[in-house]
Amino acid sequence: MTVTFDSIVRKVEQQEPLSFDDGVALFAHPNIMEVGLLANRVRERLHGNRTFFNRNFHINATNVCVASCRFCSFARLKEGDPEAHTMTLEEAWGKLQARVDRNEPVTEIHIVNGLHDKLSFEYYTDLLSGLKRIKPDIHIKAFTAVEIHYYSQHYGMTVGEVLRRLHAAGMDSLPGGGAEIFADRVRQKICADKCNAEEWLHVHRTAHRMGLRSNCTMLYGTIETVEERVDHMLRLRDLQDETGGFQTFIPLAFHPDNNALMKLPGPTGVEDLRTYAVARLLLHNIPHLKAYWVMLGVKTSQTALWFGADDVDGTVQEEKIYHMAGAETPQTLTSDELVRIIVNAGRDPVERDTLYNVVTETEALVSQKPFRRNVQKRSLEVVP
Repeated sequence: MTVTFDSIVRKVEQQEPLSFDDGVALFAHPNIMEVGLLANRVRERLHGNRTFFNRNFHINATNVCVASCRFCSFARLKEGDPEAHTMTLEEAWGKLQARVDRNEPVTEIHIVNGLHDKLSFEYYTDLLSGLKRIKPDIHIKAFTAVEIHYYSQHYGMTVGEVLRRLHAAGMDSLPGGGAEIFADRVRQKICADKCNAEEWLHVHRTAHRMGLRSNCTMLYGTIETVEERVDHMLRLRDLQDETGGFQTFIPLAFHPDNNALMKLPGPTGVEDLRTYAVARLLLHNIPHLKAYWVMLGVKTSQTALWFGADDVDGTVQEEKIYHMAGAETPQTLTSDELVRIIVNAGRDPVERDTLYNVVTETEALVSQKPFRRNVQKRSLEVVP
């Protein structure tokens, strides 16, 4: 049976899961605005006009990495290489202590590292426990599935044991990085020497069964096909059906600067928006879709809020991975700037914590700032 856009619309209206062929057809549909409008229906069915953000910052404790991913601009092979860095524990702890001293209302630390072959496992557990001593209520979202799998192999533990020890030291949830594209054809060419798709999924499955929540991602815009993108999303959807542990899906656009794939063009803005829309339509069981402003840019992130996305990430601060790949976005945005961006896009900002518990509702966020509610348009606008 031939897939038509009308048949996809009927499935969406009836809240019926879309098929592989439906996903491929959505990538091929000539009218991106129709795809975006359909994705927005699902977005508003799930979240109304709300758009979420949080107050977070990043720690990349080391970029020394034994893997050789061809798309990566962040990793350095060994200590002593130009731009290689490994923080002392005191340096890493100081990142949080400085914010506590300034009374910054940060609620989350996001930690992602390279695969360092000379650090002890205690480096990571001590890192976590030290951060918790400084601010016991901080949520630590730390270590991709690639890192967890590497620790399991490198230190001779099961994935479950690695996760239990990290969780006991202070890890509260997992980020979604390292998934790249699940297709083995692509992985063999761009990231052959790190965990494969099944191993990545196994880490998240294990974490979910322990009661931990995680995010999930997809790198797009290298050498993958549309069919491989759809397959990737559906494999995430299958695991979500099994465990229910994914909170957020983040499509990650390839940035070509300073890496071995720099001859490839990065995705266009239209490709970004279509990928977000298709993701929202295929991943009906993953509640949130994040328009990561560091990667997309602020303007495309705003537009993505009408193509399925309901989250813009957070204040971020000191992000290195995308900026080393040529991202020209700011290193940080204040919470006021995030509110303004969301309001200007016609959405209602909501501050959340990492687990999507509401910290501050829209009215409290805008009542003390130069914003006004446009009742007729149902949106919030900046007062000139």
